[in-house]
Amino acid sequence: MLKKVKIPANGKPFKNNAAYCVGTGRIGLALQKEYIDHLKIVQKSIGFKYIRGHGLFCDDVGIYREEEVDGELRIYYNFTYLDRIMDSYLEHGIRPFLELGFMPEKLKSGEQTIFYWKGNVTPPASYEKWAGLVETVLTHLIDRYGREEVTTWPVEVWNEPNIAFWAGTMEEYFKLYEYSAKAVKKVDPRIKVGGPAICGIETEKWLRSFFEHCINNNLPLDFVTRHCYTVGMPNRKGQFMYHEIYEPNFMIEELKETRKIMSDYPRIANLPLHITEFNSSYVPVCPVHDTTFQAAYIARILSEAGEYADSYSYWTFSDVFEEFDVPRSVFHGGFGLVAFDSIKKPVFHTFEFFTKAGKELLYRDENLIVTKDDGRYAVIGWNWHDTRTGGAGADKGYVLSLPSLGKQAVLIKKQVGGEHANPLQTWSNLGKPRSLNAQQREILLKSAEPLQTSMKLFEQDGCYEVELAIPCNHVYMLEILPVNDFADTYDGFDAAEFFGLV
Repeated sequence: MLKKVKIPANGKPFKNNAAYCVGTGRIGLALQKEYIDHLKIVQKSIGFKYIRGHGLFCDDVGIYREEEVDGELRIYYNFTYLDRIMDSYLEHGIRPFLELGFMPEKLKSGEQTIFYWKGNVTPPASYEKWAGLVETVLTHLIDRYGREEVTTWPVEVWNEPNIAFWAGTMEEYFKLYEYSAKAVKKVDPRIKVGGPAICGIETEKWLRSFFEHCINNNLPLDFVTRHCYTVGMPNRKGQFMYHEIYEPNFMIEELKETRKIMSDYPRIANLPLHITEFNSSYVPVCPVHDTTFQAAYIARILSEAGEYADSYSYWTFSDVFEEFDVPRSVFHGGFGLVAFDSIKKPVFHTFEFFTKAGKELLYRDENLIVTKDDGRYAVIGWNWHDTRTGGAGADKGYVLSLPSLGKQAVLIKKQVGGEHANPLQTWSNLGKPRSLNAQQREILLKSAEPLQTSMKLFEQDGCYEVELAIPCNHVYMLEILPVNDFADTYDGFDAAEFFGLV
C-alpha cells in the first residue's frame, strides 16, 4: 500500500552533520598508499571536515623519545611522521580531530595493551611528562601550520576509558583529563578540549561523574564526546563475528539520553555533543558492514542524529585497518566506507546521498526525508530489514505530491540495493577471491556504483507527483531539478524519429 504524502512548500532547517567528521584506524596508517587512495575517494564524493583516530602518541608515529646523553636522560620529540600525516590530511581538505592517546612506550606505567598493534592503555608513569608531551606537540603543530589553523582542531582526551582501553580507574582518567586539558589551554585557550569518549557501558555514571568533576574543579570542558554502537554481544563463526542488531532508533535514544543528562548541569547543557565513533557492529570482522542492509540502516540514523548531536563520526572511512590483525581478504567485514582495492561499499553512497541533501527539511518519517534548497528537491528513502529475523521484508511505498518548481522538471534517481551498488554480492559471484586480479577489480569497481535513471515530471495543479517504492535493504536518492525544454528551438526535431524518445 502506497503512503500518500503532501509535501509542504516550507519546512525547517535540516540539521545534517553527516560529513562533519569520520573515523580512521590508528593515524599511523596514513603512511600507507592505499589509505591515502581511499581518503581521496571519500573526500572527492563526501568531503568530510574532520578525521579522528587512535594512536597519535603511539610509537609507530614515534613522537615521544627518551635517550641517554652523557649519562643524563633526556626527552626528545620526533615529528617526522606526524608532519607527514598532518600534511596528508590537510592536502586532502580534512582537518584532524585530535585524540590524545595511547601511551608511548617510554611513558607507560604498565604492560596492558589493546589490538594487534599493541597500543598501551596504562596511565602515564609521569603525568607531568604527559602534559609536557601534549603541550609540545600542540606547540609544534602551531609552529608548522599556524595558530589560526590549529585552534580549529578539537582535542579529545583518550578513548573509551570506561572499558579495556584504559587500565586505570575512573579517578585516574579524571586526573589524565585534568593534566591534558590544562596543557591544551596553556598552548592556546581557544583550542577546544573535551571528553570523556566513553562507549555504552555505565553511561550515566560516567557522564555525571565526569561533569561533576569538571564543574567542581573548574576544569576546561568545551564539548562532550561519547560513542554509539547498536548491536548485542558478538558470536564468532569461523573468522567472522555476528550480532543481534538493534533498531537504528537505539542510537537516537542514546543521543536523547545523553542530552537529557547534560541538561541537568547548566554549565554543560548547551555544549556541543560529538559522537566520535558510531556504527552498527563494533568489531572489524562483521559482514554487516559490507552489506546493502548497512546502507539502509545507517540512512535512518543520519536522517535524525543531527537533531541531538553536533557530529557523528562513522567508524571508519577505510578498510585499511588493523585492530584484529592485517585483514585477510578484499571483503572481510571491515568498518570502512571503502573496501580494499578502492571499492565503494553500499554505505559509502548513503553518506554521499546525505551530503547532497537540501538545507531545508520539508518532511521526515522512519523511511524517508524530503529536503529542498537552491531551487531543487532532494529526497532520500531507505528500507532496512534484518532478513535473519524472517522474510524478505515488505516494500515501503510512497506517492509524494511536491509543490512545482516550474512547468517541467527532471527526476534523477539513484538506487543502492539488490544487484546495484552491491559489490559484496558480485565478489561472492566471482568465487570470493582473497585478492583481486586486474579484471576482477574492474568488475567490482563497476558493480559498486548505484543505478541511475531519469524521468520527466510535469506540473499538474501546481504540483509534481512522484511515486517511489523502496524494496527491502535499498536506499534511493531522488533529485528533482527544474528544466527548460528547448525542443522548439531545433528546426525539424521530431521525438518520434528518436527511437524510444518521447
